[in-house]
Order: sequence, then C-alpha cells, then structure tokens
Amino acid sequence: MADHSHNPPGETHEVFNVPPPLTGYNAYREDVALQDAVKVGNASHRSPELTIQGRRVGEPEWQNLGFEANANPPVLETHDRWGHRLDRAHYHPAYHQLMERAIKLELHAGPWRKPGDGAQVGRAALLYLQTQLEQGHGCPITMTFAGIPVIRNSPALAESWLPGLLSRQYDPSDRPSSEKAGLTLGMAMTEKQGGSDVRANTTRARETDGYYHLTGHKFFMSAPNSDGFLTLAQAEGGLTCFLVPRWRSDGQRNGLKLQRLKNKLGNVSNASSEVELVSAEGILLGEPGRGVATIIDMVALTRFDCTLASAAAMRQAAVQAIHHCVHRRAFGQSLVRQPLMQNVLADLVVESEAALQLAMRLARSLDHRGDPQEQLFLRLATALGKYWVCKRVAGHSVEAMECLGGSGAMNEFMTARLYREAPINAIWEGSGNIQCLDVLRTLQKAPESLELFMQEVGRSRGVDARLDGRIRELEQHLAQRETAEFSARTLVETMAVVLQASLLLRHSDGRVADAFIATRIEQPMGLYGSLPKGTPASAIIARALPMYA
Repeated sequence: MADHSHNPPGETHEVFNVPPPLTGYNAYREDVALQDAVKVGNASHRSPELTIQGRRVGEPEWQNLGFEANANPPVLETHDRWGHRLDRAHYHPAYHQLMERAIKLELHAGPWRKPGDGAQVGRAALLYLQTQLEQGHGCPITMTFAGIPVIRNSPALAESWLPGLLSRQYDPSDRPSSEKAGLTLGMAMTEKQGGSDVRANTTRARETDGYYHLTGHKFFMSAPNSDGFLTLAQAEGGLTCFLVPRWRSDGQRNGLKLQRLKNKLGNVSNASSEVELVSAEGILLGEPGRGVATIIDMVALTRFDCTLASAAAMRQAAVQAIHHCVHRRAFGQSLVRQPLMQNVLADLVVESEAALQLAMRLARSLDHRGDPQEQLFLRLATALGKYWVCKRVAGHSVEAMECLGGSGAMNEFMTARLYREAPINAIWEGSGNIQCLDVLRTLQKAPESLELFMQEVGRSRGVDARLDGRIRELEQHLAQRETAEFSARTLVETMAVVLQASLLLRHSDGRVADAFIATRIEQPMGLYGSLPKGTPASAIIARALPMYA
C-alpha cells in the first residue's frame, strides 16, 4: 500500500499507475516493418538519415512542436496596421520549425533533385516518420512535391521557379518569388458549386498583354502562404491550368483576396482558405482546355502522400496504444498481458503494417517512372490505396484511442489529435466515391492495368489457399461489369485487401500476414480485436515495438 504520510499539505492523492509519455525512443529503429520496406525498395543507403529522423520523432522537443502548432492554429491577416492588404495567414513558430525540418530533409523535392534507385522509397520513409510528429505541415510539403513535375513540364516556368522549389532552404517571408531562397506550392481547385466536379468551375481566365487574368472564387485554397498556386479556370479553350503567384510580375501583390480561414475538424495547424481571385495574374500551364490532363500527375502524387500519411497515422496510433498498455495496470496485471487487449493491439499492428506495405509498393512504382507497366499499375493502385488506407485510418484511430480510455480522448494526448486528423486525407484530393470511379475509369480506359494488377497479386499465388480463393472471386466480380458503378466500393475494397494480403505474404512477417488473411480475407471482421484463437498476438505486438519485447 502506498505511503501517503509525506504528501504535501493539501494533496489528496498520489499519482501512480499512469504511463509516462512515449519519448526517448527511435521511431525508425523500433519499426521493423519500415526497415524491411526500405530494404525491399533499395533505399538502405538512407538508413543513417532515417535513424536520425527516427530519433527526432522520439524526442519530446520535436513532439511538443506538433502539440504547439495545433494548439495555436493560424490566424488570418487581411491588412496591416496601416490598411495595406496582406492576405496571408500568421503561423505559430512551431509550425515554421516543422516546415524547416521537412524541407531540410527534402521531403518536398528530394526525388526530383536526386532521382535514382530508391529515391522515392527513401523520401517516403522519411515522410512516414515526419508525419508521425504532426500532419498539418505536410500539406504544403506534399503540394510542392506533387507540383514540381507539372512546373518542370513548362520550360518557361521551369527556369524561374525550379531553383526555388528544389531549394533546401525554408523561406516563409512574404515577398516575390524571385527574391526568395526557397519556394512552396499550393492548390486552388475547388469551388462551391462543383466540389470534386472541377469541370463545373466558373472562375474565368482572359488573356491580355501576354498574361492571363483570373476572376472568380475558390472554396478551398490550401496553404495560402505558398508562393504559387496551381489553379483551374475556364479559358477560351475550356478548363485550363494556371500557376497563380502570390506576387505579380510587376512586384505587386496579386489579386488573391483571402475571405476567411476554414474552421476545420483536424489539420488545424495548417491554413485552408476561401479566396476571391480579382483579375489575378496567372501563367499558363499546359495547353488551353487541357487543365485536367495537365494537373492529373500532381493529383496522383498528392493521393500517394495521403495514403502514406494515413499509414503513418496508423503507426503512431498503434505504438501509442501499445506503450500505454505496457505501463498501465488493471485488474491485477498490465493491460498488455491481458488476452482481449492483446487481440486488439495485435490487430491494430496488423492493419498498420498492411497500410505501410501498400504505401511503400506505390513508392517503388514511383521509383520506376520510366517503366510504362509500373506507371499503369501505379495509376490503378494509387486510387486503391487512397480509398482503402485513408478510409481505414478513422476506425483504427478510434480503437487506439479507446485503448487509453478517457485520457485518449483528451486533446493533450496524441491519440485525440490523430482521431481529428483521420478523416482529412480521405476527403482531400478526391473522397471515396471519386477514387472508386477513378478505378472504374482506369479499368475501362487502360484495361492492361488490370492485367498488371493481377500479375502483382499473383506473385503470391500458391502460398495461401485462402488468398488464392479470394483472387478467384475477384476475377468473377470483375467480369460483372453491368453493375460496376453500383458495387464499385465492394470491388475496390476487395482489390485493395487482396493487394495488401499479397504484399504481406511476400514482404512481411508470416504471423502478420496470416492474421491479416484470417480476418480480412477468410472471415472479414468489421471491428478490431477479432483475431482468431491461436494468433501469436504477443509476438506481433513485440514486432511493432521491440523495446518492450
């Protein structure tokens, strides 16, 4: 029994049986699945960087930056004290520190600066660790990463913009791009009346004096302090893509009038805004009337990052839950030793690792951008990953939060922030139905992509009869095209789960793969904690966080 005789006057109780914060560990060294994925992706030469990054993820100073950035969301500054327009967001210093770190790591541009074997996998692994600290600042990082190939395809813009976009210097100053040491990109696509249907956009672009001038509104403009925004507007030839800088070519502020910052559920460290474009100067990207075709590469890359960040959120949620249950005692023993809790924790780990496997498979395809077959596979698999992984993270975060009990729902805990972040990636860059329709369009327009998908999952054929049976069922489903759209979610879910199962069999621990197939293929379960009797739950948990083995 605790001795309370020396408690200070006024103290009513002793604090005990409360887990300490999860700090002082190396998030890379403790992630066996990530290390394996790095090896498979020929990026082992990045291990020193990843080890340093993993240590930072475990440091309280860096973790606190995530909490501070979210506790102090950006504030809209429309004018300065003298009445001059500013049209910018004011961020907390913690946000800028996270941005500076991300850009030093080249998460915004690394594979474009130094392409080569494993470049995309190495960048993905670093981003996977970085977004375990905080996800909001990943928005401008992702948009810059995804926008660089689009800018590169425009020789007139590439010469003036690429040096700043590829720079490893973070420069948050508010001045023309030509005066800055580093640049970032944002996007301004969505309008009130159209949403994902960008062809319904009403923003108009008119060409005068060699420049286009855009007038209209955007209901979502992400990261409004970015130096330029890829924007869609109706031009003479139809829907067209433009780069709209924050500053005009004559050195004056461009006609981007911020109306308000969005009051978001999650991702609160990063600003999203509504903006009026008042004869805003824009630079043509691609051909007039080919706006969607011009921007599609950027959209695909942002969807990849959404998948990766959702996988990172699952990883952070799982380790937070395990850490709590190792240190928390209830009903006479630590939670992590109690069979039902073991079932839940191991199931969270299984889902997390399956998400990582899918995301890193996409990264390997990105490392082979010159291979037409890999790009066809990527076109299909990106939509599968964006739909399924970004959908699964919400339920995963709820279950992990519940492992901590009431404390897990408090905003002082990372699990609460992960829960609020969870829906964002599923909605951003095309919600679930959009991804499913993209899968159907790809199957119709590029049927060879399905052949490549079947070849990919077929690499595990003969290893597990349960998966082989589900692949045969999938082939039958794919033959029923007359109800394809109505049942598209069933199709996409099946394809995603089959792909995850095949990847786990080939690249993961056999116990993890078996548990996944038992509960996602053989007898699909909707909630976590339904692993069958005989599952080596303790071993799966120990694989996820070896320091507690």
